[in-house]
Amino acid sequence: MEKLAFERPIIQRINAGLPSKHGISRKLEPISHIDEVPIKSLMDEYGSPLFILSESTIRKTYKEAYRAFSSRYPNVQFAWSYKTNYLNAVCNVFHQEGSWAEVVSGFEYDKAIANGVPGELIIFNGPDKSREDLKKAINNGSLIHIDHFDELYDIIHISKEIKERPKVAIRVNMDVGVYPKWDRFGFNFENGEAWDALNRIMGSKNLDLIGLHTHIGTYMMTTEAYRVAASKLAHLAVSLERKHGHVIQYIDLGGGFASKNTLRGAYYPGTDTAPSFDDFAEAITTALMNSEIKPSHLPMLILETGRALIDEAGYLAGTVLANKRLSDGRRATIIDAGVNLLFTAFWYEHEIRPIEPISEQTEDTIIYGPLCMNIDVVRSNITFPLLKKGDHYVIRRVGAYNNTQWLQFINMRPNIVMLDVDGKTHLIRKAETLETINNQEVTPEHLRSFNL
Repeated sequence: MEKLAFERPIIQRINAGLPSKHGISRKLEPISHIDEVPIKSLMDEYGSPLFILSESTIRKTYKEAYRAFSSRYPNVQFAWSYKTNYLNAVCNVFHQEGSWAEVVSGFEYDKAIANGVPGELIIFNGPDKSREDLKKAINNGSLIHIDHFDELYDIIHISKEIKERPKVAIRVNMDVGVYPKWDRFGFNFENGEAWDALNRIMGSKNLDLIGLHTHIGTYMMTTEAYRVAASKLAHLAVSLERKHGHVIQYIDLGGGFASKNTLRGAYYPGTDTAPSFDDFAEAITTALMNSEIKPSHLPMLILETGRALIDEAGYLAGTVLANKRLSDGRRATIIDAGVNLLFTAFWYEHEIRPIEPISEQTEDTIIYGPLCMNIDVVRSNITFPLLKKGDHYVIRRVGAYNNTQWLQFINMRPNIVMLDVDGKTHLIRKAETLETINNQEVTPEHLRSFNL
């Protein structure tokens, strides 16, 4: 008789949802509605997976941010960060609320112009501005934030060719006490490079220096860093006035404010640890008000925050495809949205919920997307209800970056809808089709037919 191979027994703990000596179990409550609209009805009409954006949440969040800063500082202006989410419907909600446009490429610049943003209300950031982009921005009176000396020299040269005077600022990078330092972009404060750039601009006589800009990092969890940044930009502003008698019009503190999402590996959830708009506003405005800038010369304060303004408004709803056991016994749930749609899953522990009431039993689970690649992991470990094939889920706080960094990979990108302030549903981006993809391809004549 042949001896059977030994198989290691697997013991998997199922949480029954009942109180124990460890306390009351944590129940994952379903999210069945967004702005009182049933999520299931949206998927029935627009398909699964489906991105859903709440216009009411966007407007509410913007108003809260503006209140925090404008109540502490006399002249505040927000500029919507197009790279965070450049869906036209999203951008136009912010523009209706009074936000300018902040762009980092010729493509984004053209998008803002096409949306109807006046050229003089567009801030042009980023290291990649072609000469044609610069000429267009100069002729439109846009605010050009110079990133490096090569760009500065291009602008000086262009200014001698055309009649318009470029309106410029410089981007400044600096040590604000956080790691890693963002020193890739702009001119360094500590080694004197920023001061050198400012003196060259003032010496050119053809450029209008109107502002100073910094963007110290992304998903910043400390307000102290912004206090340091504001103080250093204020120092440059005072130095310009003392040496050149020149008063700048604005100081731009960029963005980078953390949203309420939870970073991977974080011990506490982002809802408990991320600073509020009031916290950021207190640090920044206090530094400017207490600086040596004369009260009569206080510059406009510009904010380019994106993530913290839009993350909360975004949802991704979808359907469970399958469940399986991995070789070590862990439960794995496969859903119909992967990292091609949810790029931020690489650095967030996204909150994911069922949309219908499910059994209170839960189990430690890995949530995979549908892609044929091992890195397609939406959550690497989560105590999750025992959803079955065909059950539905919704992922919260996905409004930032996912609709600009997503990929058409293996599957095509889905519909995006927006719920307006009255609860009416609007399709704001159509799902891709095979025709969408093929329309961009050109097949050589000799490759158009074959025999198998």
